[in-house]
Amino acid sequence: MTPPAGPSPGTVAGTPAILLRLEGLAVFAGALVVYAALAPNWWLFAALILAPDLAMLGYLAGPVLGARLYNGVHSYIGPALLAALAYSLADPHLGAVAAIWVAHIGIDRALGYGLKYPDSFGHTHLGKLGTAGKPGKVRVDPPAAD
Repeated sequence: MTPPAGPSPGTVAGTPAILLRLEGLAVFAGALVVYAALAPNWWLFAALILAPDLAMLGYLAGPVLGARLYNGVHSYIGPALLAALAYSLADPHLGAVAAIWVAHIGIDRALGYGLKYPDSFGHTHLGKLGTAGKPGKVRVDPPAAD
């Protein structure tokens, strides 16, 4: 008999996965509040909210480069540096862009789009994308025939 398949190595499952997704939702909500305080023009938000996903074009060159580019853009390091620059320059427009970037990452995490491993786009730190990757779900293989 084959034991039940658990999460992929390097991924989270169960309650930690649910908490990480809720955390992403909280980050998204907080970024919306910051954006509303900095830039009341929501057209900019609509225009840029999906811009970080252009990093997926790196997958055209292969999964290793794709994962590196995607992870570089979908880490909180970039928007944190941009927010620090915005603060130091007292530039609310840069701050608004940083808030949009953080909102994008937050909603991605809430939806289960985590940082990518170099073997495939669907292998993330939050689990596999798709039905088998939903928090709390474990795939069970049928018993082997004797």
